[in-house]
Amino acid sequence: MVMNVCGLLGWAGGWIALIGISTYTPNWVVWIFMPHFIYGFYRVFVQLTYFPWALRMRRVLRVYPWQVLKGVPSGIGKYPGARDDGIWFEFRSPADPGEKIPMVFIRHTRSYWWLRRMDGPRTNSVRRAQIEPLWFAGDPRYLAVIAAPGRGGRTPKRFHVLHQRPVFDRRCEPGNWTVDAADVELARRAGVPDPGAAVHSGVTGSAGNR
Repeated sequence: MVMNVCGLLGWAGGWIALIGISTYTPNWVVWIFMPHFIYGFYRVFVQLTYFPWALRMRRVLRVYPWQVLKGVPSGIGKYPGARDDGIWFEFRSPADPGEKIPMVFIRHTRSYWWLRRMDGPRTNSVRRAQIEPLWFAGDPRYLAVIAAPGRGGRTPKRFHVLHQRPVFDRRCEPGNWTVDAADVELARRAGVPDPGAAVHSGVTGSAGNR
């Protein structure tokens, strides 16, 4: 959060400073600054959109403990039976280890770093090793925070929120995963608006998020 605030102030401050400088310089100087104006505006937007998700991460981490998972399947493209295309991780259901649950990167902001390290045709072993083992906190049937191992593997870094689409989109059909009353209560405390509407309680689902 501190780094994000610093980034926001830095990009916004630089944008304003260049506007001030450009008012006292010839018109052609503005064209030199134009790439920064455009990219700086984008970076300010990215920094601002991070804050609500940072608060959501905080709420999830208050409810679910970190797990350090090795060999988590991942990929780029279409997961069999999943609603969305994109980069994904495959997790095991807390209620049924035999039940596989994909979590697709629905929110693509800040996901490029992860994209370059997923199992894909252009991913090398060095990049893949940067997300092994994977830090995970949450419930794959609802939402979770993932992170890469930090220095020495003792702390997490590069936090990212993953969620099933029905969790925040009431228009989507609920997922068919096995859950119980305790799972629903934890999800509610973690910030899921209506856990009962996001997942059909007590129904054993298939491998996809349909």
